[in-house]
Amino acid sequence: MSIQITQPSKNIELHLPDGRVLFGPRGTQVGEFLAQVKDDFSAPIVAAIINNQIHELNFPIVVESHCQPVTMDTADGARIYRRSLIFLVEMVFAKLFPKGKLNIDHSVSSGGFYCEVTGRDALANEELDSLKTHMQKLIEEDHAFLRKEVPIQEAVEYFKKHNYDDKLRLLKHRSKNYLTLYSFNGQMDYMHGYMVPSTGYLKWFDLKLISGGFLIQFPRRHSPTHLEPMGNYPKLLKTFRQYGDWLETLNIDNVGALNDAIAAGRADEIVLVSEALHELNFADVAQQIAEKKSRIILIAGPTSSGKTTSSRRLAIQLLARGISPFPLELDHYFVDRDKNPLDENGQPDFETIESLNLTRLANDLEKLISGEKIQLPRFNFKEGRSEEGDVVQLQDGQPIILEGIHGMNPRLIPDRWADSAFRLYVSALTQLNLDRHNRVSTTDTRLIRRIVRDARERGYSAQGTISRWESVRRGEKRHIFPYQENADVMFNSALVFELAALKQAAEPLLRLVPHTAPEYIEARRLLAFLEWFLPLDINLIPANSIVREFLGGSSLKDFKIWRG
Repeated sequence: MSIQITQPSKNIELHLPDGRVLFGPRGTQVGEFLAQVKDDFSAPIVAAIINNQIHELNFPIVVESHCQPVTMDTADGARIYRRSLIFLVEMVFAKLFPKGKLNIDHSVSSGGFYCEVTGRDALANEELDSLKTHMQKLIEEDHAFLRKEVPIQEAVEYFKKHNYDDKLRLLKHRSKNYLTLYSFNGQMDYMHGYMVPSTGYLKWFDLKLISGGFLIQFPRRHSPTHLEPMGNYPKLLKTFRQYGDWLETLNIDNVGALNDAIAAGRADEIVLVSEALHELNFADVAQQIAEKKSRIILIAGPTSSGKTTSSRRLAIQLLARGISPFPLELDHYFVDRDKNPLDENGQPDFETIESLNLTRLANDLEKLISGEKIQLPRFNFKEGRSEEGDVVQLQDGQPIILEGIHGMNPRLIPDRWADSAFRLYVSALTQLNLDRHNRVSTTDTRLIRRIVRDARERGYSAQGTISRWESVRRGEKRHIFPYQENADVMFNSALVFELAALKQAAEPLLRLVPHTAPEYIEARRLLAFLEWFLPLDINLIPANSIVREFLGGSSLKDFKIWRG
């Protein structure tokens, strides 16, 4: 075989994960290649992973490459679709209502973003209909979204001209000397992440008035071309609004404002006031429990929501009121491993409520509340079976604290105690966004928390934590989120400063993810997100803070209520 120097071929090969090869002219956009096979995938294609780097569909293929299509039923694909939809809503809103400002506040679990309008009255029905009609027309006409990198100063001048104060504050602390902007019909904006190539991709959406604002509805991943019925989330909305009030108290409504405060030496004030607001909330919850004379206190929430610290801070507030709660650990009520239900793949499902011995739990609760002495179970995790544990007896009127993912599920406790139980749902319901149009995902906050804690407490790599995250999220969607509105109180464990604090621990861990690993794309995305935050001195964070559960140094780690 002889090796020769030659000119590049006019054509190029694109290798798909299933072994098929697409062949076409060098320089052809990846979207044109994938258009030939688009009907072979489970959902519409919105981007592509080329040689383990995510790219938009207008990316030109100039060398032989491996390509994995990114579809709307994947995490990256869903983010790209939703981000692009926000951009279109924003562009049309600015044209129709030039005096108003559109704020993308938070998500709702049926698939949507809650939006508020400032600078003018809230949109009326006919105005929202007009916004939707204009969007549908542009989608039918399939207009291109244009991407370009500009020097920071050029971006600053554009945002200054259009009174985008939130973006100016954000750019003030940017370390890179350029910014990627997207333009449409003469308008431009910064969108944090990748986009679809044109409006024609955004066929599935709706706009609906809700609670003084409106909802942008989009498909969820499991049904990428259909919209789910809009749910009713009064407690969730109330919790988000409370957090918005906290941000007003701190005078910090976006990441740029947080960075300004840190740069100005206000970090200690931000930490202390944020922690004080949390403590006021714990005190209020404890007071409600005392007034209700609840015998069972149920605490639930998704992973890395800060349930452990929250339950212990709540217990301290109850102790201060002369109430000594009895902690009953749900983990000890697991059924023997050989009796555990299996999931759809034939694997043990440890997150379903049927993995608990509900009959014994109900009997034990009845006897404990009646004042009887009982022997608790103890689950031997090494052997995978239930054993006999401590013998206990409650004092007169002593409440029980049950903490676990099924706390909001009505099947967990006997019906006769349902009305007297107090249910506390804990989650990091972040509302501090990068700017008005780039929201911070509550899921990203929890993932960063977990990466930091897993590395410190379990020795897991960031790659390992990211690889397990999808499985964790599936369990939450099945067993936690459907019941969150059953809570008496939703406690928002997010702290306005926490990502500035977690940044310093998370970034080195994320940089260790190999660029050849499937988790590299997610690690790179999180690193790009954390770049926007100035670091905060973690020594300012008190030892009982929820953030300490993840950073380490928590004074509540070994806290236990004396059983007497």
